Amino acid sequence: MHAPDFITAIALGIVEGLTEFIPVSSTGHLLLAERFLCFDDPEFAKTFSVLIQLGAVLAVLAVCFQKLWRLVRAIPSDAVARRFALGVVVAVLPAMAVGAFAYEFIKRVLFDPWVVCTSLVLGGAVLLWVDRRKTQPVLDDATRFPLKKCLGIGLAQCVSMIPGVSRSGATIVSAILFGADKRAAAEFSFFIAIPTMAAAFAWDLLKSYDRLNLDGAAIIAVGFVTSFAAGFVVVRALLDFVSRRGLGIFGWWRIAVGLAGFALLAAFSG
Repeated sequence: MHAPDFITAIALGIVEGLTEFIPVSSTGHLLLAERFLCFDDPEFAKTFSVLIQLGAVLAVLAVCFQKLWRLVRAIPSDAVARRFALGVVVAVLPAMAVGAFAYEFIKRVLFDPWVVCTSLVLGGAVLLWVDRRKTQPVLDDATRFPLKKCLGIGLAQCVSMIPGVSRSGATIVSAILFGADKRAAAEFSFFIAIPTMAAAFAWDLLKSYDRLNLDGAAIIAVGFVTSFAAGFVVVRALLDFVSRRGLGIFGWWRIAVGLAGFALLAAFSG
């Protein structure tokens, strides 16, 4: 395996970790990066982009472990903890169902850089609109979201199956529209990311394990480690950042990346 392959894996792992939990679409950024970094095997690239997400999942667990462990331990005796656990289940089931039934269509049709760029630009406009709305939040605790709100957030998460939409973007925006403040919305997005991304990892591994070899596993391991490290940094900083600065900067970033992607795709296709 040549050094550039590992360099590319490091770069993509950093992209995944930095973008997974901010509302800019890690999958969209990875697809564009893979396209312009000339990843050798397009099919392996699609698998790589999902499998290294486990590193980002573990980053959330590492940062939020104490709070999540307290909630898990309290489930037998605390009604609030039980309702939170049920809320997480309700929020993740729709995406799991859609992912299971539409897996092949998503991979074959939607994993397209033109789709990504369109989603980035449109999603950026939505973030700017949501960030500028004048609302009075009524939910400030991510562990106490009503079940109906959890279901709504879970349904919104299904839209993020379109690359470029952003799982965190869909969940944070929908939570805000349902009355959550920005910090609680981002924290709930973290919580439901763990089972959602773990399920996506397991499903993709089941579908593609026969295409993996020792060299491929080594590249994934490199991307995994760098994804974990970058994700750890982002998760620790994001809640305070979103609370203070809002979502506008992410909206402008999405629009800039999407437009740049359009320009590069047009140049390469020409």
